[in-house]
Amino acid sequence: MIIPEQIRGARAMLGLTQAELAKSAGISTTGLNNIERGSADPKASTLRAIQAALENAGIIFQSDGELIAGGAGVRLARLKE
Repeated sequence: MIIPEQIRGARAMLGLTQAELAKSAGISTTGLNNIERGSADPKASTLRAIQAALENAGIIFQSDGELIAGGAGVRLARLKE
């Protein structure tokens, strides 16, 4: 599952506001704000909706095992030339 830091980082990379991401994911802006601050315990389906919205916008999520230095991360998908 994705973590709040990944959501914030991905959103920043894309230049999305919380309202824009929340709309894409089908959740409230307040709900997204609470998730990003770590003050909510969202359902797995909510995290999947956020992840799908970010992936559709061009983000790739990396898990602990995919990173050399450890820790979860995000990156922009390589654009097709």
